[in-house]
Amino acid sequence: MDQARLVARRLPQAPGVYRFRDDNGRILYIGRAVNLRRRVLSYWTHLGDRPRLARMVNRIARVEGVQCDSEHEAAWLERNLLEQAKPRWNGAIGGLEVIVYIGLHDRFEVRHEANGPGLLFGPYLGGERVRLAVSGLRRAIPLTYTGERLGGFDRDMARALGIAPGSRPALADLAAAVLRRESAAGAWVQRALEARRDAASTALAFELAARIHEEQAALAWILSEQKVTRAGEAPDADVHGWADGLLVTFLMRKGRVRSWTQRPCDEGAARPLVDATPAEWRTFADRNAALAARLAA
Repeated sequence: MDQARLVARRLPQAPGVYRFRDDNGRILYIGRAVNLRRRVLSYWTHLGDRPRLARMVNRIARVEGVQCDSEHEAAWLERNLLEQAKPRWNGAIGGLEVIVYIGLHDRFEVRHEANGPGLLFGPYLGGERVRLAVSGLRRAIPLTYTGERLGGFDRDMARALGIAPGSRPALADLAAAVLRRESAAGAWVQRALEARRDAASTALAFELAARIHEEQAALAWILSEQKVTRAGEAPDADVHGWADGLLVTFLMRKGRVRSWTQRPCDEGAARPLVDATPAEWRTFADRNAALAARLAA
């Protein structure tokens, strides 16, 4: 146990997924963290009155980790792994977030199914977060007011915002660019919301300012890098990284990373597998192979 605690100090201060194993190599627990190092070390320092977890900690012989590109990606990876096999000490399958999508047609809308008119984006984890993100998108990109059959209030709002039916194509293109995670479009929306937030603060409308701040955080969640769960018929992929005698493998099947394994492997045997890894995955795979080697050293 003391050795596992020392190993935990080698984890990065970054979002990711962690895994505990016992002396026999059995997986005890899979979890996720905003800060891997802080979260994993907390098992030895902040258990308080949780005797069940204390019993688990006494059995930890090995700590493993995956550094993800965002908190959202870590949430998805944890969920995907736990849906395949739930270790004894995990009480739930990968958190309580609801899976939702964003539809883009005449307006932005949150959808619970991967269908409906117009364009579809996602999937995303966290219904409340996604609703907040959509609220921010509606505030910054007022597609709702570009229709031709608006009521009196909506017509007044459209005039106040300088929006006409002819504004729809440009606004729809901007909306799609944001949801495709195009960096310039996402940055534009965040700046627009920041300006609204600051104006609300200046006007002493602090509740509105706080709401917009929450929308900004939620928008950052859905726009963050996330590869481990894809919509539709995403291609299967075998993702391999190698470092210092360890081969780390992630298997992408039917749009989700379904497994994470690591095993000793010499460089000659690993090289063809690493070379066949899709280019978009190589940074992720190399980083986590290096992390696996560091934790095993």
